[in-house]
Amino acid sequence: MIEVLQNIYPWVKALHVISVTAWMAGLFYLPRLFVYHAEVVGQAGETHMLFMTMERRLLRAIMTPSMIAAWTFGLLMVATPDRVDWSQFWPWVKMLAVLGMTWFHIWCAKSRKAFEAGKNETPGRHYRIMNEVPTLLLIIIVIMVIVQPA
Repeated sequence: MIEVLQNIYPWVKALHVISVTAWMAGLFYLPRLFVYHAEVVGQAGETHMLFMTMERRLLRAIMTPSMIAAWTFGLLMVATPDRVDWSQFWPWVKMLAVLGMTWFHIWCAKSRKAFEAGKNETPGRHYRIMNEVPTLLLIIIVIMVIVQPA
């Protein structure tokens, strides 16, 4: 099994990057939809239904499968021997940032359900601020992986 993981590592890494890219696209876009949904659309009418459809499809068809794939390929990379030195600082910080990104995904899913139930009370400004969270986490993750500070 170790030899298989080492042989497929470049493919796993490529699939991980593709999955993360798709996940991040959704994490950047969904909160922006929430801003417009909260500030312009409201919680009734035809446009409300259109926004709920877009938000649901983005989350279920793109974001969640991409997150699962990113986690799967990431864990396969971690399971590959001699790829991550856990005695260093950077993999732990990256892991915390990825957990933060996963928390943000869950927060987005809960926010979508509030719109769906007609119970969103979160103002657009809050969604605007929260839209910066994945950017900050992405910066941390990329620096940890590329620079690997000790």
